Amino acid sequence: MSAPVMLDVRGLEPPEPMERVLGALDMLKPGEQLLMIIDRQPRPLYRILHNNGYAYRETLKPEGIFEILIWQAR
Repeated sequence: MSAPVMLDVRGLEPPEPMERVLGALDMLKPGEQLLMIIDRQPRPLYRILHNNGYAYRETLKPEGIFEILIWQAR
């Protein structure tokens, strides 16, 4: 599997992180993953991902940064 596509949205004000991640997901090729890096937990995003057939894994780094790995579940 190839390395995930990186999307760093730290420091951006809502709704820009959501808009950017949804736009990036539209650009993914089959089998690709997106790694979103953000400085807060993007709770509203999780329902959108679930409703649109995506799975994700959230990792909280010691410095308070969230890494969200997203892939097509279906």
